[in-house]
Order: sequence, then C-alpha cells, then structure tokens
Amino acid sequence: MTGAALALVIGAAIFHAAWNALAKRAHDQLAFLWSSVSLATLLLGPVWLGMLSARGLPAAALPFVIATIVLHAFYFFALGRSYRLGEFSLVYPIARGLGVALVPILALPLFDERLSPLGTAGVTLVVLGIVGLHLTPRAVSAAASESKRVGPGTGWALLTGLTIAAYSLVDKAGVARLHPVPYIGLLGLGSILLLLPTVLANPDALRREWAVNWRWILVASSMNLTAYLLVLFAFRLSKAGYVVAARELSIVFSAIIGSFWFNEGRLGPRLAGAGVVLAGVACVALAR
Repeated sequence: MTGAALALVIGAAIFHAAWNALAKRAHDQLAFLWSSVSLATLLLGPVWLGMLSARGLPAAALPFVIATIVLHAFYFFALGRSYRLGEFSLVYPIARGLGVALVPILALPLFDERLSPLGTAGVTLVVLGIVGLHLTPRAVSAAASESKRVGPGTGWALLTGLTIAAYSLVDKAGVARLHPVPYIGLLGLGSILLLLPTVLANPDALRREWAVNWRWILVASSMNLTAYLLVLFAFRLSKAGYVVAARELSIVFSAIIGSFWFNEGRLGPRLAGAGVVLAGVACVALAR
C-alpha cells in the first residue's frame, strides 16, 4: 500500500470514528445523520457542482452513481437503527469488520485483485482483532451483556456491514470512471433525497435534533463526507481490500471512545483487540 493511500485512510479513520460517535449520542440518529450529510453536501456544492459542470457525467459512471446512492441511503438508515438499538463499541466493530472480511473475497472475481501473502495476513489479523473487540467484557451485568450482544442492534449492524461491503466495491469501480469529488457530491445528494420521506415522517424528531444538537451536526457535517472522500481517493491508489482493511484503524478509536465516553467497558481488553487490528493494518500498509 502506498504511503499516500495510507495517509488518506488514516485521516479518514479519525474522522469516521468521530462522526459516528456523535451520531450515536444523538437523540434521533437518523435525523442527525440526514442533517449532517445534507449540510455537508450543501457546503461542498460549489466544488462538486463546478467540477461536474466542467467535466460532465460520463455514461459509464451513471450505473455506479445510482447504485451507490441506493446503497448509501440504506447504509445511513441501517446505521441509525443499529446505534439506536445497540452499544457503540459493539455495533461499530461488527459493521466495519464485515466489510473487511467480504471486500477482499469479492474483489478477486470483480477486479482480479489478488492479495499478497502479507496482505492476506493483514486482513486476517484485522478480522481477528475485530472479533476480539466483540468478545471483550461489557461494563454491565452478565445477563444484560448477553441480551445486548445478540439483539436488534447486532442485526442492524450486520446489515450495515453488508451494505459497506457492497458500496465499497461499487465505489472502487465508480471512481475509476468519475472523479471522487463530483462522485461524492452526487452520492450525498441522491441519498438525502431518497431518505427525505422517511425523515419527514417524523418532523418533530428533526426539529428537536437541530434544536438540541445543531453544533454537533455542524461538526459532523465537516467530517462524514470528507472522511469518505479521502477513502475514494485512496481507492484510486491502492487495492480495495487494502483500503477497506486499513481504514479499520477507526475501530481502535471507537474502542477508546466506547470505553471513556459511553462507559461500555474496560479499556485494557479493548486495546488488546485494537492492537491486533493495528498489527493487521501494519501488514496491509507494507503489502503490495
């Protein structure tokens, strides 16, 4: 993995863990996510609309743009549901880890991307580290912990992970046909329009979210699309499996956030699992 691609992914990981933590603490997660993505799309509008006007939308890119809009709309909905029903430090690793496991497998037949032995070891370590994080003790009773491990939040996290794997593969192909900046602008615009009827079905929640959390919505809006824009540029520089694995550095940050901010468990065991993730990312960074 090139140094430039790794730097982009590390930046994306920091932003991603931060805005996901802000979404978790919201009163209505979907309203928060929709608001922050809407604002980010609006703020980036002059840039991506200008590039789109100058370069046009290639016909070859259109199917991928449509597919990623649909997938991201479902992703934001599923992510909101998983955060509403599950623990941050459990939901986040499940959702992110499933993509790590699936993308390299699916990228082989789709893009003929064959991972090196070191790269394969790195992806494997990332998956094992995520499983280790899932098994760390919770800061609640055993009965309550068991009830939270497998429940609606876990199910929605798995659906989120499947969506992440799907849109990662779509976007790897999409940014080969359209520059990442107009690509993410269209992605943001399309997904917020698709989610608009769902959000407006509960207008009180949307008004309450802005009244209570408008400052954090502003902060999140500067991070969510920016984080994924960095990933899109990284897709242009490295294999999809390596990019998706390396961006799971965000799981290390989520473990720390979950322990300190949401009081979801002791930090030591979480850092052990995070260390395995870091080892895997180091292998991916050195792989070719």
